Formats: sequence, C-alpha cells, structure tokens
Amino acid sequence: MKLRRFLDDIAPHFEKGRRLEAFFPVYEAIDTALYTPATVTAHASHVRDGLNLKRIMMTVWLCAFIPAFAGAYFAGLHANEAMQALGQTSVDNWRYLILDPLTNYNPASIWDCVVHGFAYYFPLYIVIFASGILFEAWFASVRGHEINEGFFVTSILFTLTLPAGTPLWMAALGIIFGVVIGKEVFGGTGKNFLNPALTGRAFLYFAYPAQMSGDSVWIAVDGFTRVTPLGNAALGQDYGVTWMQAFIGNIPGSFGETSTLAILIAAVILIATRIASWRIMLGCVVGLGSIVLLFNAVDSTNPMFSMPLEWHLVLGGFAFGTVFMATDPVSAAMTNNGRLVYGMLIGVMCGLIRVVNPAFPEGMMLAILFGNLFAPLIDHFVVQSNIKRRKARA
Repeated sequence: MKLRRFLDDIAPHFEKGRRLEAFFPVYEAIDTALYTPATVTAHASHVRDGLNLKRIMMTVWLCAFIPAFAGAYFAGLHANEAMQALGQTSVDNWRYLILDPLTNYNPASIWDCVVHGFAYYFPLYIVIFASGILFEAWFASVRGHEINEGFFVTSILFTLTLPAGTPLWMAALGIIFGVVIGKEVFGGTGKNFLNPALTGRAFLYFAYPAQMSGDSVWIAVDGFTRVTPLGNAALGQDYGVTWMQAFIGNIPGSFGETSTLAILIAAVILIATRIASWRIMLGCVVGLGSIVLLFNAVDSTNPMFSMPLEWHLVLGGFAFGTVFMATDPVSAAMTNNGRLVYGMLIGVMCGLIRVVNPAFPEGMMLAILFGNLFAPLIDHFVVQSNIKRRKARA
C-alpha cells in the first residue's frame, strides 16, 4: 500500500542520530495506530494471551462510543425540545453553518436529535484529543518513550464526563491538566496512581463549578435551564422523570452518564472480553447498596437519606464511573480480593458524599479518586495476608 511504503520511506529520518530523532515517538504512535507492529521477540517471551495493551485500549475506546452515542442523542433531543419551547428555528452560534443544512431541529426525529447532539460532542472531542495528544507527544519526545493507545481512552472518557454546554477552551484546559498532572509528572502510562480523565474533570469542577454543575450547562441552548434529577433529589423535589426514563437516558447530564442501559451493554462486552474487572463493578454496587440501605433506615430531614437504591444506580455518574473509571487497570487495585474491597470502598464513599454532603449530590468522581489513593495500600494488605496464610500452611 502507498501509505505503508510512505511510512517505511520516512522511518530512517526518525532513527537515533538523525535530524528528526526527537519526533520518533510521534512517528511510532502514528505507525502503530495504523498498522500492527512487525517487531517480534527473538526468544520465548512466555506470553500465553493474545490480549495486549493495544487491543485493551482500543476495545475500551470502541465500547465508550455506546454511551457516547446515547448521550449525544439525548443531548440533541433536549436541545431540540428547548429550541421548540423558546420558538427558535436555528442555532444562534457557529454551529448553524453545519447544522442548518442537515437538520430541522425536530425533537421527534431521531436523525435531528443525533445530528444536533453530535454537533456538541464532536467539537469537544476533537479539541480534547488535539490538546491532550500535543502534550503527550511533547513529554514522550523529551523522555524518549513511545506514545501508546492509552490516550485514546483518556480522551474519550474525559469528553464523556462533560456536559454539552462546556466551553471548548475549558475542555482543552481540563485535559491538559489531567494528562500533565494526573499522568505525565508520575512517568506516563502505567505509572500514574490517579485516573487522568477524572483528574482533569475534578480540576474543572473545582476551578469552574458554575460551568460544570450549574443549571444552564446541561441543555446547550442559550436562555434555557434544567436541573438534573439528582439535583432535584438533593433539594427534596420531584425527580422530574420516571425511573425508566432515567435508566434509558432521557435525563440531563454529562454525555456519558445519562444512559445506564448503554453503559450496561458496554459493561457486558468489557467483562466478556476480560478487559474490565467484574469484581470492581460488583464491589461498587455492593458498597453503594450497603450504605444506601443503612441511610434509608435513618430518620432524617435530609431528603437524600430516603432516596431508594434503584434511583442511586441510574442517576448521576455512578454507572459510568463503575464501568469505565473505577476499572482503570493502572489506578485500580491489582489483586482479586483487593478489587472487591477497592470497589466497595468506592461505592461506600459515593453514597457518603451523595447523601451526607447536601452541597455535592454526585460523589462518584471524588469516590474513585479517593479509591485510587488507597488501591496500593489495599493490595499491600491483601498480599501480606496471602503470605501469612501460606506460611501457616507450610
């Protein structure tokens, strides 16, 4: 193929001692993204599984498009409903150049909703990917290590944690913070103890709380506001939706968190391919369920104490965080028993933050970051316990 020959022809310019040596990680990243590397081990490598980093990351990346598609559709649906309520016939920003020839902004049309939703999703994703990969390439060139497919996952997961109304400059700032502070300062992929996507999202939440959690950010139409069902629950008001609507995803929220159904489909694929740990997912559900049932038995004026478990499971970022964020193999616990404990810790912390702290009725993002900090300690105690048990049998 012409592309293969072209890459082979320019390869010598990136070798050690040549003038483009500093850009070898960029060349290598493009080459391995397009083609399977021809390099093989010279001796027995003792690998008994065809699952490698590239397959893992690309599978997670593809699975993330399932909630992304659902989130984009519902973001477009809510935007079209808002435009209909306000009497608008077209968007009043730069997106009209693309959107107006393609859609009539009809909330009853699946096509119109998907197109309008992706008009907000794709610009965010492109800006996030371009900004993040620039800093990944910079650090890789300075350190002389390769750029792997891990950023594909980080970029899409970070995009899915954002609401549709997020300014593009803010999204770029968040992913740069996540890549640099959450990963590269610790040595890059495989050495970070915090999830980079959540690190960037946490930075944006605390730096720009109004833009990340305000009523106007969920429906990306000027002059239209709507509170999330979880926000209504914290205020002691009606959720505003049925449980089935929340489960399917017809609620305002960040792109990736709205449709629990889409997230479950992705979870089945990730578990079946043994890429994500079912123990971590189970631990999260058990941990959240335990603390929520305990709170339900307490008589309190705080309305979140009486919120049923089935609603906790479908509202906010719990499902998305459980499937895609908590199961990050780098920042999560490594041992089997440790994964259960790690997941339970995240579930309990999510319930505590949601219920006890009325000013922050979400909790999953901070719970996972908290779990990341304790993952090495959990694994340490599990390993020491196994050693003691084996010594006792010896």
